Amino acid sequence: MASVLFTDDAAFMRMQLKDILTKLGHEVIGEAENGQVSIEKYQELKPDVVTMDITMPELNGVDTLKEIKKLDGNALVIMCSAMGQQGMVVEAIQAGAKD
Repeated sequence: MASVLFTDDAAFMRMQLKDILTKLGHEVIGEAENGQVSIEKYQELKPDVVTMDITMPELNGVDTLKEIKKLDGNALVIMCSAMGQQGMVVEAIQAGAKD
């Protein structure tokens, strides 16, 4: 199964995703509350998959995705958002998000 890093400014969402993926047998190796922390943890932990919220303080999900892809062009990043932001979804996919 995959090792996962969750990036979301909402602790509740990180907890929910962790619960779901842990039950499916994945290993949660880290959590980040904003994009800058996510980049640091990505470099440190080298997860198989990153889940990324789009709207976050300090560094939003799309800009964080771009930075992670600069570090590792093969990074697998899945964008997750409760916000209906079609433009940002398209930008995230163009920047290399897998879903």
